[in-house]
Amino acid sequence: MLNSWARLNRSSYFWIGVLALILLPWIAGIAGGNYWVRVLDFALLYIVLALGLNVVVGFAGLLDLGYIAFYALGAYSFALLASPHLTQQFGQVAEFFPAGLHFSPWMVVIFAIILTAIFGVILGFPTLQLRGDYLAIVTLGFGEIIRIFMNNLDRPLNLTNGPKGIMAIDPLRFSGITFSKPLDLGFIQIPGLYLVFYLFLALAILVAFVCLRLQYSRIGRAWVAIREDEIAAKAMGINTRNMKLMAFAIGASFAGVAGVLFAAFQGFVSPESFTLWESIVVLAMVVLGGIGHIPGVILGAVLLAIFPEVLRAVAAPLQNAIFGHVVIDVEIIRQLIYGLALVLIMLYRPGGIWQKRETNAS
Repeated sequence: MLNSWARLNRSSYFWIGVLALILLPWIAGIAGGNYWVRVLDFALLYIVLALGLNVVVGFAGLLDLGYIAFYALGAYSFALLASPHLTQQFGQVAEFFPAGLHFSPWMVVIFAIILTAIFGVILGFPTLQLRGDYLAIVTLGFGEIIRIFMNNLDRPLNLTNGPKGIMAIDPLRFSGITFSKPLDLGFIQIPGLYLVFYLFLALAILVAFVCLRLQYSRIGRAWVAIREDEIAAKAMGINTRNMKLMAFAIGASFAGVAGVLFAAFQGFVSPESFTLWESIVVLAMVVLGGIGHIPGVILGAVLLAIFPEVLRAVAAPLQNAIFGHVVIDVEIIRQLIYGLALVLIMLYRPGGIWQKRETNAS
């Protein structure tokens, strides 16, 4: 009887959760307008990014400070191949293709996943013998190299349009649904922002499911063994080289998919979106939420994606009310709070806000 009641309760909680997620953009839209729906959309993108970085940092124990570079590669892949930019710049070459250098969005998604996975392996090879600070410095350099390339590849051939960025990027389409336009179902019209929310939610759930399966697979256990003691893992017969490269490739492919969705959602990309600070923010999501713990990482991503917008809505009006003007810029306050939060987490809860049970038990 008790077991049946427990199963009924779990089923009820599940369907309540599903209903809450379906209604969430509508509630946010009614409460705060489309602005807060966009915030939720970006929060889901950050969940995908944080879960991808968690594969590298949380599972395999490889400190990656250039993770945002794979996000940039995915975004620019989509921007270049799903926009008129390349056709306009290389008209003579484009004549050899039926539609010019402008391809189907879903073809570009597949290409971006493969490309970012390859670049993940390329980054992984020279870092196989590096650990700790040295690995962090190399990955940081990789992230900056990609950003600088995107910023400067506008001459002599205008490949990325430099700091001006690439515009007129195609939105994603699926079965006649365009995610940038409202969907009329007859009895209700779903705005484009809400459709994007459901698309990003589906991706976040899929990535979380894949990460969960990986965590409890042989590959996931091999990553944990490498994270805890690489020498012992190698002695037990684990191919540490292949496992590390696989972690880099899988994490990079998740970031690539997020980059594609970012480019399709924004319709515009520029190098300013892929700075070192973005890598640090995604790493902070993993560390603050619960490194190596999938629910904790999701919690950290949601908190740090929504917190800056809440702070922006509160800090400036509060300073104006007290001092008559803004004394400290909101961005500075945000960075101070991030730094303080990281220090407190490292001191008092090293496993993160929602840490794994075994970490808590210790």
